[in-house]
Amino acid sequence: MLKIMIIGATSVIAQETARFFATEGAEFFLVGIPADKLGVIKDDLVARGAKRAEVYEADLTDFDKHPQIIESAVQAMGSIDAVLIAHGTLGNQKAAEASVEVALKEINLNLLSNISLLTLLGNYFEKQRRGCIAVISSVAGDRGRGSNYVYGTAKAGTTTFMQGLRSRLAKSGVAVVTIKPGLVDTPMTADIKKNFLFSDPATVGKAIYLGMKKGKDTVYAPWFWRYIMAIIIHIPEFIFKKMSL
Repeated sequence: MLKIMIIGATSVIAQETARFFATEGAEFFLVGIPADKLGVIKDDLVARGAKRAEVYEADLTDFDKHPQIIESAVQAMGSIDAVLIAHGTLGNQKAAEASVEVALKEINLNLLSNISLLTLLGNYFEKQRRGCIAVISSVAGDRGRGSNYVYGTAKAGTTTFMQGLRSRLAKSGVAVVTIKPGLVDTPMTADIKKNFLFSDPATVGKAIYLGMKKGKDTVYAPWFWRYIMAIIIHIPEFIFKKMSL
C-alpha cells in the first residue's frame, strides 16, 4: 500500500494527482492550509478509494517546523513511500520589480522552502534506500523571461537543486522527479487570458501520477512543452531579449 505525503495539498494540480493514487487505495498525509479545505480534500480522496488520509495544517514558510512535518507524517503512516511537493504562488512580477521585500517573499516560498524540505526529505529517503520525491517546478525555470523572471528564478533554482539531489540519491535507489507544467487552468492563473496552450489540471495530474509511478527524471506536463521549451532555450540571446515573452 503506497504511503504518500503531499505538501501543498490544496493545490488543484496536487488534488488531481492524488485522485489517481486514491483509486489504488493509497494512504495520504496531506499538508497545507487551511485545515477546513484539507478536510474536504481528505473526504474526497477517501470516497475515491484511499485507504485513509490524515491532514496537517502548516505554514510552509516556517522552516523551523519542517522537521516536525516530516516526523508527524512518519508517525502517522509508519513510513513514507513517496512525497509530492506542490506548494507555491505565481506572484506578481511588476510588484516584485518594485519591491525587494516582495521579490524575496516569492523566492522564500517558491525556492527556499523547497530547499529546506528537500534537504530533510533527501536525508530521510537516503537512509530508507527507496522511495520517490517529486516536486512541481515549471517550464518558467527553463529560461528567464521578462514577464516572470522572479518566479522563473525560483523554479530554475528548484530544478537545479533537484538535479543534484537526483544524482546523489540515485545511488540509494530513490527516484527524484522534476515536474515541469506549462500553462494550466487553475485559480493561480485566473487573471491570465487563456489560449490553446492551457491544459486542464486533470491532464497534468495524470502526467505527474505516471511520472512518479515510473520514477522518471523529468516530466513536462503536458508532454509537448518539452519541445516548446527546447525551441525557446535555443533562441539566440540577441533575438530573445527583443521578444515579448
